[in-house]
Amino acid sequence: MRNKQIKEVLSSAKTDRRILSHVPDPFQVRGKDDRRNAFTKDQKVAHSKEPGKRFLAQFPVKVRSKKGALRATSIDVSQSGILLKAATAQEYERLSGMDDATLSFRIPPGAMEEGMEKKPLIIRAAKIRTLPEEQAVAYAFEKPMSRYFRARETVYATIAFAALLLISLVAMLLRAESLFFFRFNRITAVYSVVTGVYLLSRYLFGSFYRPVKVDEDYTPGVTIIIPCYNEQEWIDRTITNALDQDYPADKLEVLIVDDKSTDNSLEVIERTLEHLFKEGERFSVRERVRLLKQPKNAGKRHAMAWGVKEARHELVVFVDSDSFLEPDAIRNLVQPFKDEKIAGVSGRTDVANTFTNNLTRMQSVRYYVAFRVMKAAEAVFDGVTCLSGPLACYRKSVMLEHLDDWLDQQFLGQRATFGDDRSMTNFMLRNHRTNYQDTAVAFTIVPSNYSVFFKQQMRWKRSWLRESFIAAGFMWKKEPFMSLSFYFGMVITILSPIIVLYNAVYVPLALGQVPVVFLVGIMLMSMMTSFAQLFLRRSTTWLHGILYNLFYVAVLIWQMPIAWFTFWRSNWGTR
Repeated sequence: MRNKQIKEVLSSAKTDRRILSHVPDPFQVRGKDDRRNAFTKDQKVAHSKEPGKRFLAQFPVKVRSKKGALRATSIDVSQSGILLKAATAQEYERLSGMDDATLSFRIPPGAMEEGMEKKPLIIRAAKIRTLPEEQAVAYAFEKPMSRYFRARETVYATIAFAALLLISLVAMLLRAESLFFFRFNRITAVYSVVTGVYLLSRYLFGSFYRPVKVDEDYTPGVTIIIPCYNEQEWIDRTITNALDQDYPADKLEVLIVDDKSTDNSLEVIERTLEHLFKEGERFSVRERVRLLKQPKNAGKRHAMAWGVKEARHELVVFVDSDSFLEPDAIRNLVQPFKDEKIAGVSGRTDVANTFTNNLTRMQSVRYYVAFRVMKAAEAVFDGVTCLSGPLACYRKSVMLEHLDDWLDQQFLGQRATFGDDRSMTNFMLRNHRTNYQDTAVAFTIVPSNYSVFFKQQMRWKRSWLRESFIAAGFMWKKEPFMSLSFYFGMVITILSPIIVLYNAVYVPLALGQVPVVFLVGIMLMSMMTSFAQLFLRRSTTWLHGILYNLFYVAVLIWQMPIAWFTFWRSNWGTR
């Protein structure tokens, strides 16, 4: 039986009438400020938070004024305003006469950036223009939409913080309780204490993390490399977003490396480039974008390596072909390289299709916590162990030193064909430092199909095991706390299926006891994930953090024993 095609749900930003609207104009014909960004005129904000960033979204809106009330439908919406369409010509006449109005509506999940989907909003707005040909009226909000959430979000965040603190204390007490039973069950007791301390330390050090501040004058040359294989659905958006960067045009080039795609990816790439060449002439697009075609399918590493050799600039950025950069991603990503000891930096990856189904919602929480908490904790010690594929930057000079070894990497006699990002990170970490820049954001498409998801997770576990064993050979030379954290995390993850099997099967069946401490510990750690999502991101997906952790213990954790005995395999499982 064939799998039913899943329709992805992701926000659709309204296309600007100007091509590459975020690129600084070298001729200064226009400024960087969008005419709709009135609320940010005197302050720096991330592009993803621009009040003027408009999203195409249709949902009902109730409009009330002194002249009565009516219902309209949104055409597009931003944090600073909304365009409403009337159902009939008669209602348009009424709507166009409502200069000051109160609007009531609810942002549907996926219509705007994650965190904007909330309870019904009531916002005061003023008419700014009419569009008779569309029977539409544009309104500007009295305040940015996000400000209407602040009071409620502050309450949520305060409750979440108090709950998180309480959970942490209880979790520590539960782990401490295991010490009393140490003489009866030493392995489980030690594992429980180590796991509790390890996870709590991740949240503690993650709270100390701060991204490197942006220096507007620091703009080193950057080459973006996009390896592509059979990505016809998303590659157009990936290329366009890579070029549409708030970064000097003469210091940014883009290389697309097609790995002999068998679908229509190459045709889509060429059509996209032709459009960009025609419309982006003033930004020298033709001179700074190149398409490299591999004569045969050689694999992602070869595509990436070719791009590195062809790169004109010292910093090389890898972007997956189904990932989309925010307009300020590159400007933020390069900032840690002001420290000459930094050899690689990972950006943050958010999920683009969060609201497709429960699987993508769970992954959205997992991604955010993995980056904002776990990777941020590693960054405190300049020891990020995986510069993630959707958005990562390296020094070309350092990468070239290891390029041949990375390209021809073998493990237990098998060529390594996946885990490219973690493998290259290991080469960087041997003699250099790696960091994480939370303000450099890319959105990626995650699997919405369980079959594809399981294959991806199996591949990731195999590469994690392989690269963890490799890293274990040199990580002891690093900063002591960083080293201990790495080894503890490695042992905890490898032994986790045994501990779960012991507590979930052996204890109840052989000993006739309910593993209360074990079960409560899982729930508490799951709640920590969810509350971190609520406290830091304030998204309605926070409860899916609990679901993901339970799903991991019940299903995903059992992929680890398979990975133990097959981690040298080199097949992707998805090609």
